[in-house]
Amino acid sequence: MKFQLEEGRPGHEEWALRLAEVVAQRATCLRRSVGCVLTNERNQVVATGYNGRAAGLKHCNDWGTSSQNGRTYPHACAGARAASGTQLDACEAIHAEQNALLQCGDVYSIASCYVTVSPCVTCVKLLMNTGCKRIIFRERYAHDEAARLLWAGQEYRDGRQWLHLPG
Repeated sequence: MKFQLEEGRPGHEEWALRLAEVVAQRATCLRRSVGCVLTNERNQVVATGYNGRAAGLKHCNDWGTSSQNGRTYPHACAGARAASGTQLDACEAIHAEQNALLQCGDVYSIASCYVTVSPCVTCVKLLMNTGCKRIIFRERYAHDEAARLLWAGQEYRDGRQWLHLPG
């Protein structure tokens, strides 16, 4: 596995993480922007996803203005202002990994999941039910250790990897 630049260009891991960072720019959640890229064994992109409300709903980060308060977010969900890892049921965002899985034509073709923030426990459970063997991320999520332990419980049996590659 090459994480460094090879001959002046990024290796596959760095390239896919940079793609995930670009995908995250489409996120519609006020809490944080997350991007996910799923690749196959040949390092080809099979799906992408970002976090936000379900299709057809107003985005939490759509803003309006008020002459007294400046910028407002009239469509923000109840969890939009909560600290990371808290009030999870109040947040209406569908996670980047979940959206990517919904876009994937064959979940068993997934070899790697590149995500800007480590997956939550629920997303790890979903990824465990695919062909994914590697989760590579930039930033640790609030519940990173619980998710890592769930994923690592399978590590020795089938070669799963949990890789933190800070930017």
